[in-house]
Amino acid sequence: MLVGHYGPAFALKGADKSVPLWVLFVAVQWMDVLWAGFVGLGIERFRVVPGFTATNALDLYYMPITHSLPGAAVLSVILGAVVAGFFRAHRGRVLLIVALAVFSHWLIDLIVHVPDLALWDDSYKVGFGLWNYFWIALVLEFAILIAGAWYYAQIVPSARRRGDVALWLFVGFMMLLHVVTLMMPAPEGAMLVIAAEAFAIYAILALLAAGVERLRR
Repeated sequence: MLVGHYGPAFALKGADKSVPLWVLFVAVQWMDVLWAGFVGLGIERFRVVPGFTATNALDLYYMPITHSLPGAAVLSVILGAVVAGFFRAHRGRVLLIVALAVFSHWLIDLIVHVPDLALWDDSYKVGFGLWNYFWIALVLEFAILIAGAWYYAQIVPSARRRGDVALWLFVGFMMLLHVVTLMMPAPEGAMLVIAAEAFAIYAILALLAAGVERLRR
């Protein structure tokens, strides 16, 4: 998934309003941010296989650190602890919220990925394979995003009407970005390019989330 991961980021904002939305946006993609870096370093690998699934052409065959179950759990706690260190109060709650945001990525990936998520190291791989059903996966992706944004809008109401307008324009932009990303062909042998593009998208969306939150105050 891409934008579906941001549904939990919006929803978890309501659990502790002191945690910035942009931090949660980074957290839900933290596994993929590290994946992009590890791909660049040659530590984790994937290949482009046209038609690999109905949704994308990426065969994510080696991700033992960022997308294995124990790896996801450890990365969740690490980022949660790092973020909590910047808070003076409620550090335990902040750690838990950020860790949940990170780990939500693995849970959502479990639904859509083909079996490439290892339960241990690079073995016992799981994945329900919803990426093989393009329209179902797309509807689910948008539904998770919209549900999370709607919950966020209710729990953290905007001080100004323009804040709600900005929120839903942002959600619409994310959905459009997702469709454009799906339509773009992935060229053979472009691992570094794909990883760099993913990193850039995550950074831009986190910055936009910060702007939206500022407008809603």
